[in-house]
Amino acid sequence: MQVDAIILPLRVPSFPRPMSANALRIIGGRWRGRRLNFPPIPELRPTPDRVRETLFNWLGQDLTGRRTLDAFAGSGALSFEALSRGASLAVAVDHDPALVRALQASAAKLGTGALEAHCDDALSFLMRDRRRYDVVFLDPPFRVDDWLRLLPAAAARLEEDGMLYVEAGAPIEVPAELRLWRRDKAGRVHYHLLRRAT
Repeated sequence: MQVDAIILPLRVPSFPRPMSANALRIIGGRWRGRRLNFPPIPELRPTPDRVRETLFNWLGQDLTGRRTLDAFAGSGALSFEALSRGASLAVAVDHDPALVRALQASAAKLGTGALEAHCDDALSFLMRDRRRYDVVFLDPPFRVDDWLRLLPAAAARLEEDGMLYVEAGAPIEVPAELRLWRRDKAGRVHYHLLRRAT
């Protein structure tokens, strides 16, 4: 007796696509899960997912109507996370033209006009810009150690109830015009959330 073979379609298990070395995934808000690419720039160190999750928990997740400034934007991870959670404006500053172009391309990919990208030195921009922000992000390369000038310049850009996020390779010394509100560490990353002392 002959039995006809039954051929079943081959099912290939699906696994999440691995992230490339020059890509990041937005972890919260309306764009959660969206992937963004950035150029392979030496020393570029996007804020890790775990740290971003903690930071935005500290900030309360909902940033509707808030304005943010990212003075060392790099990959744009912090600016796009803020916009994904409802921020009305994210000003992103980086000295590398290739990174600024990538920030603009990512904003276009997400269909947002709320990202304002500038090719500039962080300290120069902080000293020149007269606007106030609800959240300022300072996440420079670990080799940068100009906190004596960066922290007061960033504090001057804060709204009265604004928050300053600082990421560094070691704990920072908090100047008199600011006070430490939260602090944590993940691997080599020391991260801090500060408020105006008044």
